[in-house]
Amino acid sequence: MRPAIPLPICRVDAVRAIENTVLGGASPPDLMERAGAAAAQFAIAHLLAGKRSVLVVAGPGNNGGDGFVVARHLLQAWHRVQVVFTGDATRLSGDARKAYDAWLATGQGVRLEAPREPIDLVVDALFGIGLTRDVEGRHAALIEWTNRQRAPVLALDVPSGLEADCGRVLGCAVRARHTATFIALKPGLLTLDGPDHAGDVHLFDLGLDVASMHADRGWVIGEDAVATALAPRARNTHKGSFGSLGVIGGAAGMTGAALLAGRAALHLGTGRTYVGLLDARGFQVDTSAPELMLRECEDTLALAHLNALVVGPGLGQTPPARSAVARALERNVPLVLDADALNLIGAHEALADVCRARVDGTLMTPHPAEAARLLRTTVAEVQKDRVGSAQALAQHYRACVALKGVGTVIATPDGPWYINTSGNPGLASAGMGDVLCGILGALLAQGVTAERALCAGVHLHGLAADACAHALGGEIGLTASEIAQSARRLLNAAVYGTRPD
Repeated sequence: MRPAIPLPICRVDAVRAIENTVLGGASPPDLMERAGAAAAQFAIAHLLAGKRSVLVVAGPGNNGGDGFVVARHLLQAWHRVQVVFTGDATRLSGDARKAYDAWLATGQGVRLEAPREPIDLVVDALFGIGLTRDVEGRHAALIEWTNRQRAPVLALDVPSGLEADCGRVLGCAVRARHTATFIALKPGLLTLDGPDHAGDVHLFDLGLDVASMHADRGWVIGEDAVATALAPRARNTHKGSFGSLGVIGGAAGMTGAALLAGRAALHLGTGRTYVGLLDARGFQVDTSAPELMLRECEDTLALAHLNALVVGPGLGQTPPARSAVARALERNVPLVLDADALNLIGAHEALADVCRARVDGTLMTPHPAEAARLLRTTVAEVQKDRVGSAQALAQHYRACVALKGVGTVIATPDGPWYINTSGNPGLASAGMGDVLCGILGALLAQGVTAERALCAGVHLHGLAADACAHALGGEIGLTASEIAQSARRLLNAAVYGTRPD
């Protein structure tokens, strides 16, 4: 999913509130009929292509009702449709019962078990967004059967077995080739295990203006975030026009992390980049990037003309590292905190207090383990609610936060939240976080605000990885240095409206 404009994301409670608002109106629309019709039309246009045999697996709730509507529309389009129903018709209520009765009125019945003959499409309508406990028994067996089929699978709203709010697999989950989701995107489709199970996600808003209907919503980061981050450069400029960035890190044995961040900042347009190393012995110049100015950590922190700071790459957790974090937090410039800078803040309440009191923009880029230390909880609890965890970090530390991982979640202290959909498994490699820090620092140094820098930088980082994977024919063996160069090409293309090489 690469939207040109932001798309809304809603958690389950927000979706329910929207549904209740719409259905409580003077002339409530039949949302289930709209949803089923939209999914059926998508299947006809994109998945069946002349093929005829369809199996709908319908569960005991409203998601099953959606499935019956899909089945009826496909039958009316002259497809051979069978329905496996796992529920009790006497316990169906409202629109789901109406959809069931309408299916029976076609003269068709329901099956108790999946057929043995080959089929061309499976429609997964077992469980929707309300599932909160592990799938077991007959339903688990049907999910396992679905995952064994060679036919494409179209999931309705969310793949059955996937928790809609966070993307956790609840025991087992359908692996769909496509997911037709309704009203708004769900966080679980975009983060944690969601992308591995949802396949290509298609949003059908059912004619609702979701953006104006509920305050608790997030957004998918659109590609316009990169295109609008920086303006084309005026001709009458100099290096001071594009900011000075300080990178603080590089303890003994980890100098490469700080250098990667500095090189990324150079590639993203910083006018001057200083790398303050905790262990500067033997480092007078970076021969791969001689434009970098290498200094002692304390000397870099003392520079009065810095426009932004990056603290954390290869920093370590020694007393000098803690002192460097304390000094950086007191500087009145935008600040990126990563890696051991985050660990030190999580371990020392005095540093956390200074962080919360900062006025200038603060960006934090934790992975789940670092987030757990900052929140004094476990990685499992962080991953159980990635959106909520990112929001908790943003509010507690008064920072813009990017909780890294599949579907990086970005949260702001008082504003909206976002999920990033760019990137691929090639980013699971050493140094990638350091390059992201350098990208973010470069944007801050050039005057981009904290929230916009974080959205643009995270999305650009992922796009750069996608471009590298495309060029290499796969995601294996991507290196952090390649990402920085790819990000430079993509940023220039976005800002100047050209095609990247």
